[in-house]
Amino acid sequence: MTTTDPSSTRTVATVDPAPPVADPALIGVPTFLVGSIALGLVLTGYVPAAATGASIPIILAATGIGQLVAAIWAASRDQNAVASVFGIFTGFWLSYAVLVLGLTNNWYGIVAEDAVQTQKLFLLTWLVVIVLLTVASIRLPLAFTLLFALIDLALFFVFLGTSNASTSLTSIGGYLVFAFVAVGAYLFLDAMSRSTGGRGLPLGRPVLT
Repeated sequence: MTTTDPSSTRTVATVDPAPPVADPALIGVPTFLVGSIALGLVLTGYVPAAATGASIPIILAATGIGQLVAAIWAASRDQNAVASVFGIFTGFWLSYAVLVLGLTNNWYGIVAEDAVQTQKLFLLTWLVVIVLLTVASIRLPLAFTLLFALIDLALFFVFLGTSNASTSLTSIGGYLVFAFVAVGAYLFLDAMSRSTGGRGLPLGRPVLT
């Protein structure tokens, strides 16, 4: 766009502000955080051990659906890496909800003695996949790699707690959940700042450039 300088006959070029860039993180990150907070409270004993399903309404109706919406949005914008991340966590959260509902309601015919092995299978499987995601994230800003590494640690300690029937180890996993919630909150503030015309927050240099 051009305008005329009223004090002269010069024509002054002006630049229209760039439109905001679509960012699926504005849905994906906060819905990830709300489910993580609920899970962390369960793991650290905020609710009785018998009330494992207390977090499921949030995880199923908010986090699982939110991750799916963010993944579809990212894919529609050809943001392939972002779609992959949110797609992976869609699978994690929805399968966690189905696991808890299935075990508590005996949907799968798994006897009580095998329930722990089933939980271990779930945790180990997802630990392997998210470790792979962590390795793949080394070209992203450091904050993302840190987020995924903390998720790895949380899953590992919950796996150890489940394997050894140790509430202490499980609680450590829960506190690690709160640690990655803090990193996720920082990423959400960065995304929100950028989307509202502000400067993004420093996210750190990638491990591998």
